[in-house]
Amino acid sequence: MSQNQSPLPGQPHIARNGNALMVEQVSLEALAREHGTPLFVYSRQWMLDALAAYQRGFEGRDALICYAMKANSSLGILRVFAQAGCGFDIVSGGELARALAVGADPAKIIFSGVGKTRAEMRQALAAGIGCFNVESEEELDVLSEVAAAAGQRAPVSIRINPNVDPKTHPYISTGLKGNKFGIAHDRAVHAYRHAASLPGLRVVGIDCHIGSQITEASPYMDALERVLDLVQAIEAGGVPLHHIDFGGGLGIDYNGDTPPGADQLWHQLLARIDARGFGSRKFIIEPGRSLVGNAGVCVTEVLYTKPGEEKNFCIVDAAMNDLPRPAMYQAFHRIEAVSSSGHGQAKDYDVVGPVCESGDWIGRDRLLDVQAGDFLAVLSAGAYCMSMASNYNTRNRAAEVLVSGSRATLIRQRETIEDQLRNELAGD
Repeated sequence: MSQNQSPLPGQPHIARNGNALMVEQVSLEALAREHGTPLFVYSRQWMLDALAAYQRGFEGRDALICYAMKANSSLGILRVFAQAGCGFDIVSGGELARALAVGADPAKIIFSGVGKTRAEMRQALAAGIGCFNVESEEELDVLSEVAAAAGQRAPVSIRINPNVDPKTHPYISTGLKGNKFGIAHDRAVHAYRHAASLPGLRVVGIDCHIGSQITEASPYMDALERVLDLVQAIEAGGVPLHHIDFGGGLGIDYNGDTPPGADQLWHQLLARIDARGFGSRKFIIEPGRSLVGNAGVCVTEVLYTKPGEEKNFCIVDAAMNDLPRPAMYQAFHRIEAVSSSGHGQAKDYDVVGPVCESGDWIGRDRLLDVQAGDFLAVLSAGAYCMSMASNYNTRNRAAEVLVSGSRATLIRQRETIEDQLRNELAGD
């Protein structure tokens, strides 16, 4: 970043250079004019810096950082993490295919998720993945059957639900007893004994993941204590555990949020792990949002401004199919004008998209000085936006660009209507 650039708060690789908003050394307006809008733009350096914080936290430890690719599974993003030595946390056969397509080491792939099919199990066994994170006792039986039929023993870790409140949005809480994820804490020892008895399984670890967008250390500390208690009980029952998988879930700064740094969090957790005598274990973690969330920007064009009796509306060409988080979670994303020169007519606007739903909004009550033809940047759009994008209203999915210094690379072409219709049949 040049000396003339002024970084946005909490966004070290997104800055103003005069009136122009830049990602690293590339103008967002220039990218929007070249590639059209809506357009997702990602900073490669931001992702590597976020990863480096985890690497510092685990320095000197036997640890594997697996990027949770459900946050953003675009091949260009995956390649950044594969080249940096990361493993991958997957939740479907499709995600496995994507990871392998960018050269991921299968032994560094962890397969999570509550509903793995037999076909997906066979696909993962054939690839030679590192571990299955199993989430129910019935899944243990099915995976053993599938592996035995293939002449293999599947490496497994059981995901434990520790009944810990992550203090986050209920839709992204995963560690409470009312959630669908994992095996109940009080069933864990029984489940491990059962797993160890099955011919097609090889027990290798224990897994815990309590939720997403966690901004405090205390839920992690609570879950840690419960997991370490279980490790002691399981091993006392005769089932050794090679690794401890603590999942991911660390939050990012959307709107003045102050999550702990990844290195600070893990120094704190590892101090407690060492105090309890588990410091020599192998550790696996699966961060997603915290590696990509603030790396991404969605650039959108203002189509119209529309005064209303109670609200002023700024209608843009990005919609809930491009940026689903506000509609789905009532989530906040900062919105910045790509050019700060303005028109001298700042007003409070609801920023909304063109989809035929009242829930199609990007931001509420934003003070903006805009007119038709201007570009806006929706910040912190690197996670759970493009990966959750849809074709609702038969809208084409956006293009994506990866920025590295002064170089911008198109990593996803804009979808066309021909792409959408290719696999459909009108029938007789």
